[in-house]
Amino acid sequence: MSKNILIKPLITEKTEQLTTKRSQYTFVVDKKSNKIEIKNAVEKMYSVNVESVNTAIMPTKYRTRNTKAGLIKGRVSGVKKAVITLADGEQIDYFGEV
Repeated sequence: MSKNILIKPLITEKTEQLTTKRSQYTFVVDKKSNKIEIKNAVEKMYSVNVESVNTAIMPTKYRTRNTKAGLIKGRVSGVKKAVITLADGEQIDYFGEV
């Protein structure tokens, strides 16, 4: 594949609850990738069977910070998230043997 589809796994409290209760894993993916490409990339990288893929594009957010020099305005880039549902009894080990 010419482009890197899976950018990084998204590990938060909410995604950990999805992982333990529903066997769903969340990844930050390339904005131009579709569900079929995401499914094939996860199956190839982690050797698991993917049942479904749900995607959501998170919007850009503007942030303001207070510093000694005054206000600094900036923005956080928008990303595309993919929630992967695996077949029963399968799991993904993000960290390997760390």
